[in-house]
Amino acid sequence: MPFSLACPAHHELVIKKSRFIACIEPVAGREEAQARVAKLKVEHPDAAHVCWALLAGGQSAANDDGEPGGTAGRPMLEVLRHQDLEGVMASVVRYFGGIKLGAGGLVRAYTDAVAQAVLHAEKIPLIRQMQLACSVPYALEGLVRREVELAGATLQQVVHGSVVRLHFALPQTQAEGLMARLSESGKGQLVWLEGDNAALLTAG
Repeated sequence: MPFSLACPAHHELVIKKSRFIACIEPVAGREEAQARVAKLKVEHPDAAHVCWALLAGGQSAANDDGEPGGTAGRPMLEVLRHQDLEGVMASVVRYFGGIKLGAGGLVRAYTDAVAQAVLHAEKIPLIRQMQLACSVPYALEGLVRREVELAGATLQQVVHGSVVRLHFALPQTQAEGLMARLSESGKGQLVWLEGDNAALLTAG
């Protein structure tokens, strides 16, 4: 099961006089992550590097910010993946202490800094939600509303036109059962609007 974070978590390591200040936090996408990095660079103007990694579906990213390729962003991303986190950004601000750590040392330092921050974090499960939409004649609107309420689904939108279109969401594990009940009750008059049905992740 994927997880997000209840709030940011921090950890600091000092290795051969270099300071590694790690933070992991919930972030929606790449634009928000880049804004956060820009803020960190303003807050730490004397830092040698501000490396970061984002695990957020198609917007995932890893940035070494001048460290040797693959020694910072990617190891940080792997920690997030290993912890099954989603919609989470890891950042590490490094103040160089004058002693080079080598590629292996850097990988360990960035991995450990983020892994330790994760240990302090409060993880919250992400529940895969299913977005459903159907159309029914006016005579069946009450029946659909009752079934949706009984299933504990969230009714998001109702559009009245030549037919009634209802949009609702519920945990994906319960979607199949509700769809089967509604299809049976609708007696061929209920139409599922396939293009509007989709899965989303929400914090549980």
